[in-house]
Amino acid sequence: MMIWKKSSRLNLASSTQNIRRWFTTTSSNPRRMLDEGDWLYSSEWWDDNDTSNTVFRSVSDKGNGVVSVVASHSSRPSQSEWHQTEDVLRQRYAELHGLHPNTFKTGLFRILGYQWRTLRFNDDTRQSTAKVMAVYHESDPGSIFLMQQPRCLAAPYLKSMISAGLTSLSCNSDMLSSVYGKTRMKVLCIGHGGGSLPLFLARKVPGAIIDIVEIDPVVIAASTQAMGFPPYSIMKKHGVRSHPKPTLMDQVFWTGIHERLFLHESDAQQFITESTSIYDMVFVDAYDGDDVFPRQLWDPDSVFLKALGDRVHPDHGTVVVNLHSDTDIEGESLLPMGKYVSQVCKAYKKALLDEFESVSGFAFTVPAPWVCNTSLVVSRGFRNGTRDTVKRALLSESVKVGDNLPFSFLQYISRGLTFVD
Repeated sequence: MMIWKKSSRLNLASSTQNIRRWFTTTSSNPRRMLDEGDWLYSSEWWDDNDTSNTVFRSVSDKGNGVVSVVASHSSRPSQSEWHQTEDVLRQRYAELHGLHPNTFKTGLFRILGYQWRTLRFNDDTRQSTAKVMAVYHESDPGSIFLMQQPRCLAAPYLKSMISAGLTSLSCNSDMLSSVYGKTRMKVLCIGHGGGSLPLFLARKVPGAIIDIVEIDPVVIAASTQAMGFPPYSIMKKHGVRSHPKPTLMDQVFWTGIHERLFLHESDAQQFITESTSIYDMVFVDAYDGDDVFPRQLWDPDSVFLKALGDRVHPDHGTVVVNLHSDTDIEGESLLPMGKYVSQVCKAYKKALLDEFESVSGFAFTVPAPWVCNTSLVVSRGFRNGTRDTVKRALLSESVKVGDNLPFSFLQYISRGLTFVD
């Protein structure tokens, strides 16, 4: 979930033109032009406008109030590029039928367009935003299929979480072998939203096996019905998938990806206490409809935190938590951390590091640009390291890990890293 405090919105909005000018004049990295989630495009989905329309709306009984999905136009990719994706879908379709990729020379699939789809709680808080492609099959023009674009991360705080988390993990393990699909990386995502974070990981890290825990079935429905998240990922109890097998279109869209996604409808505390898995990486992003981070997920004496410490890999396990600032912005300076955020940071550091005599590691925070979010990272490892050597290692490793991704890890790692005492 991302937050832009109402008290500071005018100050931040007034700098939008300067931010855009900065992007167009200082960026020489060609990858930035390929990043369809760049903040440069945020005006297409952030601001309320007359062209947006609600495509999903339901009431939650899990504390999220009114859950809705709002759609707005996306300018990227341009229509001149659509035929390339149509060709890829055509080839996949042929291969699934055991035919040569060139059996169908043209046709089969037509793209209707691309949209930003934003998940909201109580018509106010933007919980998450994803880019969605709408496609129809020529044999059934009345059917529309939605595919979330896994390479596109619209929210800066998600890029910050992934950059800081994967870089920290790579400093203490051979994480790149998972990027190349050679070894398995076990990931847990607590809080689902639209699903863009786990989908990005599943797409970009072929070795990643990802459990997703979401307490609210309405949020799960919103993501799979209106935000193009693969429905084959939904799990029933006892490790059984809700759908015995994927549909043909699911296979065309998601073969090689949805088999590694496991979306569980469950309370996070119950899931973690019953789990026997050891996770290399854990992401926590679990604000409710009142914009509250549930106390059971950060209280120092909570069952959740005590159990989490046992489920994270003892040598390199890394936990990343999305936190909102609880202190008002002054002017346009970087967000300070307030008392509430500090309490959460200390609780996670104690539960994951201090309570284990044989475990070493560091906890630090990195602010996300343009939104009121801070990424807390608690990473085991960094044996015999000092704060200076850890910081240098993170900066160096961020360049290597983010080399093949559409955005720079270094850009997020270098934004005022602060260690937790």
